[in-house]
Amino acid sequence: MKLIKGIILGAIVVFSSCKEDTKVTWVSSTNTNVWEQKTYEGKGAKTAADLTISVDTKNQEQKITGFGGCFNELGWEALNMVTPEEKQQILNDLFNLETGCKFSVCRMPIGANDYAVDWYSHNETEGDFAMENFSIDRDKKRLIPYIKEAQKINPDVEVWASPWCPPSWMKHSKHYACKSNPEFNDLPEEWSSTEELVSRFITEPEYFEAYALYFAKFVKAYEKEGIDITAVHVQNEYNSAQNFPSCVWKPQDLGILIADYLGPKFKEENLDTEIWLGTVERPQLERVTDIVEYKNAKDYIKGIGFQWAGKGAIEAVHATYPDMELMQTETECGDGSNDWNAAEYTFNLMKHYFENGANSYMYWNMVLDETGKSQWGWKQNSMISIDSNTKAITYNPEFYLMKHLSAFVAPGSVKLKATGDDENAIVFYNEAKNEVVILAYNTAEENQGLELKINDKDIKATLEAKSFNTLTVTL
Repeated sequence: MKLIKGIILGAIVVFSSCKEDTKVTWVSSTNTNVWEQKTYEGKGAKTAADLTISVDTKNQEQKITGFGGCFNELGWEALNMVTPEEKQQILNDLFNLETGCKFSVCRMPIGANDYAVDWYSHNETEGDFAMENFSIDRDKKRLIPYIKEAQKINPDVEVWASPWCPPSWMKHSKHYACKSNPEFNDLPEEWSSTEELVSRFITEPEYFEAYALYFAKFVKAYEKEGIDITAVHVQNEYNSAQNFPSCVWKPQDLGILIADYLGPKFKEENLDTEIWLGTVERPQLERVTDIVEYKNAKDYIKGIGFQWAGKGAIEAVHATYPDMELMQTETECGDGSNDWNAAEYTFNLMKHYFENGANSYMYWNMVLDETGKSQWGWKQNSMISIDSNTKAITYNPEFYLMKHLSAFVAPGSVKLKATGDDENAIVFYNEAKNEVVILAYNTAEENQGLELKINDKDIKATLEAKSFNTLTVTL
């Protein structure tokens, strides 16, 4: 079996803390030494506190629903380059509920996205408003096997889905792309536009009706395959004209789709699948409220998803709709660097989203080949890279960062409000286990002492320079 770079496996050992009824486990990662099981010194700790963070387990904020990534075609292609044993190990490291990242909420595309092998939708028969030619046969080659392998490891993993593009004949251009790029698509220049707030979808009743039916058939087809689609987000990045599958929408038109067509169709078909407004990738609040406040759209929208520049909107959206479930839907994917700096950047994104009400956090590509390239030319990061020549498997820093949260913060936990030196820390509480989990990043170039005050307990630890640290404190 080929060497899997950088992964250190081992049981977490429990050590006594400053009181006999308090237990602390501690895992630390630096750029050169990942997933190290640290020994907590307990009563004998003489750590001087450079940083002090205080939490009260009664001072609770939003509930956490889970962590995950996206099932993409090119990820499955990469996984099939290695041996069956290595493939199984990678999947275990992502989904195993004992030793892995414990991913429990994952995304998938409806039709092609930028990490599909090539362009497709589930019905390219123009004018088929009755969706008689709808088919998910393409997904049986890659996406469905990918999801089913994950479900073998964690049968409860939830899958939500979003389209990057409707069937191309439903767009004015009759093309999957919105932006012309002769290197990667054949969209005629006269249809190429980066203008926002103008729908590329044909906003006529028969097209709306057919598209709502398309969503419903997708959900029911996957149900027949044994995969429950827990939610659909109506459009990936509805403001962005891309040279890969995309569709710009005027916000009010998405409101029409949800309130007048998609919501009623799901209700008529007795579908339990939730409808979400996602994915929001612009900072303007009105591009959200114009959809949510259209007629009775709010009655159907169960949550809102954000990615990229959408991080600028989540605070205002959370303030406007404090009871709405929120999700970070796609970690910013970098430029294929797969380095420690990328992990630092992602940590800051995590901090921002959780401080502004996010209930869940999604990585993007869990696995890619060493190029990280989409079929449309964009080189991006992944948690795990597989070299197409040597078949070497590399676990990148962001794999460990995701695991530092997802392996310890169980669904149903709540975020705690922290005070003090908490700029680089996020704290959660699992009431069922009566345990506090803190992810702390020491940004300094030297070791720093951390004092964590939890209710009436003090936990002290020395954090290595430039290290991510997860401390789990059982009270």
